[in-house]
Amino acid sequence: MLDGDVDRDALTAPAVARNRDAILDVLRGVLPARGTVLEIASGSGEHAIHVAAALPGLTWLPSDPEPEARRSVVAHTSRAGLTNILPPLALDARERAWPVGPVDAIVCINMIHIAPWSATEGLMAGAGRALAEGGILFLYGPFREGDRHSADSNAAFDASLRARDPAWGVRDREAVTAEAARHGLRAIERVPMPANNLSLIFRRAGR
Repeated sequence: MLDGDVDRDALTAPAVARNRDAILDVLRGVLPARGTVLEIASGSGEHAIHVAAALPGLTWLPSDPEPEARRSVVAHTSRAGLTNILPPLALDARERAWPVGPVDAIVCINMIHIAPWSATEGLMAGAGRALAEGGILFLYGPFREGDRHSADSNAAFDASLRARDPAWGVRDREAVTAEAARHGLRAIERVPMPANNLSLIFRRAGR
């Protein structure tokens, strides 16, 4: 890839710079020291670069259904010179069969509120199939709890999402946890994050 192609294809998401260190702090405590981590909805690829650089014992497998996002992941990886990031998969979480074998962890950042509920259902079903026994599923984003938003800003954000697409919206943590449990994923930790977000961690039960 030529330098010009890298510059053109590498997308930037402003929110990443604001939340990547807080997310990395949680991931350090929940991801294994070694193994393969599948990232669902990698977007620009900036989280992949940040985490893979900080945790070199892990092999990071990005994925995204959008070709533009996958090109961005490749561009950022090329620019960073990291060898523990695999080529990104063309993967939609709603697919019934994911093109990946057993993985040690799955990371999904800021996806389920900008996708229809079927994407959450697909994510949990796919994680239940793809995670090795004891594997970790990590979610990050805004959530409602007790049928309420955690802040007025989250309520406004939810309204803006639903105005863009009625199928989108901030999800209820309890509904997400119940869907995870249907596929053998047990909620083990809830971590409050900056800007009224949460990290939710699940573990794959024995088969």
